[in-house]
Amino acid sequence: MRNLDAVNNPYGEDKVISACAIFGMMDVSGECFSGSQILEAMENMQERGNGLGAGFAVYGIYPENPEEYAFHIMFTSVSGRSETEEFLNLRCFVERSEEIPTRTLGRKDEPVVYRYFVSPKQKFDSAVDEDDYIAAIALQINSEIPDAFVFSSGKNMGVFKGVGFPGDIYQFFALENYAGYIWIAHSRFPTNTQAWWGGAHPFCMLDWAVVHNGELSSYGANRAYLETEGYKCTLFTDTEVMAYAIDLLMRRHGLSPELFADVVAAPLWIEIDRMNDNDRALHIALRSTYGGLLMNGPFAIVVANRNMMMALTDRIRLRPLTCGTKGNKVFFSSEEASIRLVAPELDNVWTPMGGVPVISRLGELPTPESSTLRDFECCAEVPR
Repeated sequence: MRNLDAVNNPYGEDKVISACAIFGMMDVSGECFSGSQILEAMENMQERGNGLGAGFAVYGIYPENPEEYAFHIMFTSVSGRSETEEFLNLRCFVERSEEIPTRTLGRKDEPVVYRYFVSPKQKFDSAVDEDDYIAAIALQINSEIPDAFVFSSGKNMGVFKGVGFPGDIYQFFALENYAGYIWIAHSRFPTNTQAWWGGAHPFCMLDWAVVHNGELSSYGANRAYLETEGYKCTLFTDTEVMAYAIDLLMRRHGLSPELFADVVAAPLWIEIDRMNDNDRALHIALRSTYGGLLMNGPFAIVVANRNMMMALTDRIRLRPLTCGTKGNKVFFSSEEASIRLVAPELDNVWTPMGGVPVISRLGELPTPESSTLRDFECCAEVPR
C-alpha cells in the first residue's frame, strides 16, 4: 500500500495548500439526470485533487422510499455492522436494508457499505422533532459504535464518497445507475487530516450536504460553539463543523440561506455601522448570538438540500467560484472551464461577490443581479 503521507504531500516538510475542486448542477424543474456530466466536469479539474478523497451527493434517487431516512453506513468489521443494526432496530422501523452495490477498486481499505431506510418508532408532533431524533441517532452511531460510520442520512438523497479520484468513487459506487435533479461533487487535497473514506466530502446531516474548498482557521472556536449545541465533532476536520453549522442555523434555528451567509461570512463592522437601523439591529444580534460560527479563513462551498442548491465564498473570495445557467440547469464550479465543458453556450455566467450566497431553488433560477450586491442599503457607501 502506498504511503499516504508521501502521496498527500510529496514536497517534504512544507505544508501544501492546494486547490480542491467543487461542482454543483441542478435542474430547477426537478427533472432527474445522470451524473455523467458531473463526472466529466470533475475530471477536467483533476489537478485540484490528489486521489485522497472525492465524493458526490445526489438528490431524487430513492423515489420508492421518499419519506424514509436513507442511512448510508460504512462498516469495517462484522461486529460493527451487527451492533449498528441492533441499535437501529431498537429505535427505528427499518423499512428496507441492503448492501449498496459496489465495484472493488482493488484496495485493502475499502469498507463494506449498506443502506437502511428507516423511520422513528417514537411518535412526534412535528417534523422538526423527528429530524432531531434521527440526527441524534446518526451522531450516536458515529461517536459510540466502533467500525461504523453514518455518512448519509437524508430523505430521497444519498452521499457516495471515499478515498480516490472522482472517477474512482463514481466507479466504486456504480453511479451511472443513479439519476437525480441535484448533484454536488468534490475532489479533495487534504492538508490537515489523514485521508480515509469517511473523511472525504460531501459531509451530510439529514437532507443537507456540503462540499468545501478551503481551510477554516476558526475550526477550534466553531467546534466549541457547536458542541455546546449537542454536536459531537469526531472527524477533526473543518468541513465537519461547516456541515453542523448548516444543520444548526438553517434546519434547527430556521435561518434563511441569506442570514446563514451573514453569520458564517459576516459583514464587516464598518458595514454594519453604516446600515439602516433595522438592518444594523439585525446584524448586531446575529454577531452577538452566533459569533462562534463566524468562519475565518478561505472557503468556497456548495450546499444542497431537497429543495435548493446554494454557493457561497468567504467575504474576500480567497477561493474561486463561478456560476452559470443554461435553460433549467444551474451550475456552480471552481472553474468556468468545467461548466463550459458540459454546457458550452450558457445563458448566464458570472462570479458572485464574496459573502453573498447564490441560491437556486426548485422552480427558481438564480440571476447575476441576485448575487453581485449585498442586500442591505449601505453597500454603495462601503469602500471596496
